[in-house]
Amino acid sequence: MRKGICVLVLAALAGLLFMQSCETLDQLTRALMSLRRLQFKLDGIHDFGLLGINLSGKSALADFSAAEGLKLVQGFRSKRLPVELTLDILVQNPNDGTDGSTKTVSTLTSLESRFLIDGKPTVYGNIDKPIEVPGTGQATTVPVRMSIDLYEFFGQQEYEEIIGLALDIGGRRGDMTRISLDAQPRVSTPYGEIVYPGRITIISKEFR
Repeated sequence: MRKGICVLVLAALAGLLFMQSCETLDQLTRALMSLRRLQFKLDGIHDFGLLGINLSGKSALADFSAAEGLKLVQGFRSKRLPVELTLDILVQNPNDGTDGSTKTVSTLTSLESRFLIDGKPTVYGNIDKPIEVPGTGQATTVPVRMSIDLYEFFGQQEYEEIIGLALDIGGRRGDMTRISLDAQPRVSTPYGEIVYPGRITIISKEFR
């Protein structure tokens, strides 16, 4: 008799634990489903160097010194115009506790991105380490370092056109309309990981 009572008690406890586990799992699932995805926007370019020449204060061929101009011509003739740059991306976490959302800190674990210039796909880049994006409603700046040889992708153009392209993007104008990123974000949250179902296009005009 006592053995039967023990079995009933154990069965009841198991059922209660199962119900609690299901309820917890259901809560976690609802929380994960209600999370809003991070939003991205191009913010600017800095440290743009063409063959080691900083373009930040330049807007025309006349702004290069004689030595710099000679270096660029030699690079073009040797079919090699390497560029190093840092692209700043604004990341906004919409899970700030307003409009029915739950205030949640998200961590951007990966932002594998392909750099597009005038719609032409070029090289890939990614963040160096995970970056925490708090749910405060304020955007977080995420730097992505890129290395690209302009001649490899635009060598069919004339010398003046390629240098003009570099100046438009990395020079004084900083024309962000000529560039975009084709990206695949991965985000970690306290409720689980969010893997974006498809790639997104990041531009300078709006958050996406």
